[in-house]
Amino acid sequence: MKREAIFEFFRRLAEDNPSPQTELEFGNTYQLLVAVVLSAQATDVGVNKATRALFETVKTPQQMLDLGEEGLKQHIKTIGLFNGKAKNVIALSEILVREHGGEVPADRDVLTTLPGVGRKTANVVMNCAFGAETFAVDTHIFRVGNRTGLAKGKTVLAVEKALEKKVPQPFRVGAHHWLILHGRYICKARRPECWRCPVADLCAYKPKSEPPKGK
Repeated sequence: MKREAIFEFFRRLAEDNPSPQTELEFGNTYQLLVAVVLSAQATDVGVNKATRALFETVKTPQQMLDLGEEGLKQHIKTIGLFNGKAKNVIALSEILVREHGGEVPADRDVLTTLPGVGRKTANVVMNCAFGAETFAVDTHIFRVGNRTGLAKGKTVLAVEKALEKKVPQPFRVGAHHWLILHGRYICKARRPECWRCPVADLCAYKPKSEPPKGK
């Protein structure tokens, strides 16, 4: 996809949704970090259901430690891989209290040293909490980047690097939100809904899918 087409691609997505946000629910940066860790191989909807009651009482790493691993498990047991995630959340909370004064560091490299925090999680936190121009490539963005021709790559990191190189201002902060939402609701995995896609004419995917009969 050429530079002019990329600018128009994001301009249209921004026109449809001027202020894109993560669909994870949180009240502060620590809760965001916990929610993103819990969202690995789980849906945002499922995480939000599990964390609503949790986040009413747990707003800091110390409060999470006071709750304890078993207490946390009771809140998140509906989420996949909850045992390992509970262990990681308690461990990262201990590190935040011990080494960072209970604050989430605004540094991607430091974030990735925390248990359960990979590059994608760190990118989400840096973007959503600190306004960094990071590109958290999940399955949706990986698919959309390759399918549309916007940012092709055989690995998640390759797609991330392509986006870092190609996404223009003023779209860099919001780009990963637009791409996730586009992949989640329009450019779906099994059958992209090309007939209602605002950027279909800019996209390399062929053949374009037709609307279901009767619509």
